[in-house]
Amino acid sequence: MLDESLREAIQVVGRVLPFRTNRYVMDELIDWSRVPDDPIYQLTFPQAGMLEEGHYRAVQQALSDGLDPKQLKQLLADIRSELNPHPAGQQTDNVPVVDGVPLPGAQHKYHQTLLFFPSQGQTCHAYCSFCFRWAQFVGDSSLRFRNNDSSQLTDYLAAHPETTDLLFTGGDPMVMKASVFGKYVDAVLADPRLDHVQTIRIGTKSVAYWPQRYVSDEDADDLLRLFDRIVASGRTLALMGHYSHPVELSTAVAQQAVARIRATGANIRMQSPLIRHVNDDASLWQDLWQQGVRLGCVPYYMFVERDTGARNYFEVPLTECWDIFREAYAGVSGIARTVRGPSMSAWPGKVHVLGVRDVGGQTAFVLEYLQCRRPELVRQPFFAVYDPSATWFDQLQPLTPADAAMFPQNWPGHSDATAGEDQREAALPLLVV
Repeated sequence: MLDESLREAIQVVGRVLPFRTNRYVMDELIDWSRVPDDPIYQLTFPQAGMLEEGHYRAVQQALSDGLDPKQLKQLLADIRSELNPHPAGQQTDNVPVVDGVPLPGAQHKYHQTLLFFPSQGQTCHAYCSFCFRWAQFVGDSSLRFRNNDSSQLTDYLAAHPETTDLLFTGGDPMVMKASVFGKYVDAVLADPRLDHVQTIRIGTKSVAYWPQRYVSDEDADDLLRLFDRIVASGRTLALMGHYSHPVELSTAVAQQAVARIRATGANIRMQSPLIRHVNDDASLWQDLWQQGVRLGCVPYYMFVERDTGARNYFEVPLTECWDIFREAYAGVSGIARTVRGPSMSAWPGKVHVLGVRDVGGQTAFVLEYLQCRRPELVRQPFFAVYDPSATWFDQLQPLTPADAAMFPQNWPGHSDATAGEDQREAALPLLVV
């Protein structure tokens, strides 16, 4: 039984940020004797600290006073707008444009990979409280990415032979019935124009929050046969499994799900941000990667918590992220060292924190781009002034004039958040097609 303060936090914060869980998470993953400190409770249930105090009190008072529903809706919308609902240019700079018209439900930030958001996959079996896509789930259609037209998807891919990877994302595509998801996949597999699409990825938390999807759901076998078809087409199938804590791999059904997925020829790549209150401990990451490798999964990314939503509650300073990653990495064998991190999915690209070093008598972060809007900058080390409190890339400053060229505010044609859309497009010709 939750005490009154915890129940209040669910009511207040849950009005602003999405909240959803399921019996599997509650019965199998949460240790209720440790609540509210249990990591999976923190990962799924709203906490008072997820909102700034002023926002929390405003919603609390509005609910107490029985504020008019229209006024309450506006209050919630105003608060959400201050939480950076679409970070890193998701709604402005990542959306491909075809003949002057944005392609709905898609993002194309890097040449090789197209993200596609099937309309029927815009929910999850349970919501992560840190999720950077929280705006998809709050009922505001202006904030959603979604598309149910597979012909738009295939036509766009056919026009872009540089695109080798198609990533189905959401929400979570695995909330869809196999027959529904299969319509999107089969449209790609059957199109002779799309031989250049060699990898299909599925971004999903279902492997952790609802592994029954691959074991005992009524169409679990149908879904696995769909995976078989993808692999039989000669393509790589990768499930980008969002595992945030080793307990998510500890149950028998979770391990059975991994085995059944891998038996189709698909691979599972493990990724998660480093999250305060959940996994900000090197030993947990070490355990997670070792368990994953034992089951045949591939450690892939440790991300930095994005600058959106409840970031102030979950974020960890970059220097601490690096220390945790380095300690965890040092404690596993080479087979688990496929993992990369800490990595920030920032506006210019995936910014990899390589470490902290003394450079010419100054302490500096050593950084590189693993992916970048400007591909020629990938894997070129650069330096930023060391800031022990910095939690995100835009809080860093170049160490030297030479390093300034690696920061987007110094790129030709770069526009800031107040620039018009025509300026943004001029700065990013690769997205306008």
